Amino acid sequence: MELNLKWFLIFLVINLLVTIIYLIIAVFFRKTSRRLAYLRALTMILAPGVGALFHFFGWFGYVFIFRRDVDLSDVIFSKDRERELVRTNEDVERNVVSIEEAITVTDNRNLRSLVMGVAQGDYSDSLASISLALDCDDSETAHYAASVLQDALNDFRMRVSKDYNEICKRGEDVDVLGIDLIEYMNRFLVQKVFSSVEQRAFANRMADVAQIIYEEKINSLNEDLYEIVSMRLLEVGEYERCEDWCNRTLAHYPDALASFTCKLKLFFNMGRKDEFFATLDYLKSSSVIIDSQTLELIRAFS
Repeated sequence: MELNLKWFLIFLVINLLVTIIYLIIAVFFRKTSRRLAYLRALTMILAPGVGALFHFFGWFGYVFIFRRDVDLSDVIFSKDRERELVRTNEDVERNVVSIEEAITVTDNRNLRSLVMGVAQGDYSDSLASISLALDCDDSETAHYAASVLQDALNDFRMRVSKDYNEICKRGEDVDVLGIDLIEYMNRFLVQKVFSSVEQRAFANRMADVAQIIYEEKINSLNEDLYEIVSMRLLEVGEYERCEDWCNRTLAHYPDALASFTCKLKLFFNMGRKDEFFATLDYLKSSSVIIDSQTLELIRAFS
């Protein structure tokens, strides 16, 4: 009888040590929510042995059986983002700023809720900000963000492939389908969440779509679409093709500001100083109204 009591007390001491070790690892190393860690520790104390085994097999099943690895080969992990001069979308900006600021906080539970809340809405304009969550300390948040990105990028690839094949048939509504696809692709490409190879491929695919519209329904292309195609080509280093579209923009919309800013950015990136300043002088002598963003651009480039 005394021997059984002795082993039982040893068992309780071991169970207590396991519980203490779990608390230390969960709170200080895994950054698990303290409330959750305390609840698990309480079950381990109230149900010696059984509680610890229950949580262990639950963790084992999640990691080795139910959890699915996410393919992140097409996601850019760098936090470095180029600044884009784009029109403000107030609804998107509220979420974007919140995510970027939330990455710096230590409350992982609130961060998870925030990322999940954004992902439940239309997050196609917030992918660049969601990708910042890939670098956060909380593994669950990073895994969820990676899953969201993977699903969004896969949906993008499927739609681009499907719509492009339809556009290549050059039907009566080729301009409607093409313009819709260009605007859809731009929402993703402007955020630079693809690898450099895919970014270049999709920029060229966008230009292919625009080329079909140019050949079939040229009057459907406005200066905004010309600018979109030119800028996406410029970003991936397709300078020759970008210059063709810049020339087309200037030819069809000589009084549009975008016709000049596209060429200024192109010549600056190519190091063609004489042509840059010649275009700048032409802009100054024209009747085109220069906005504040263009003035900042000129100051930066000059």
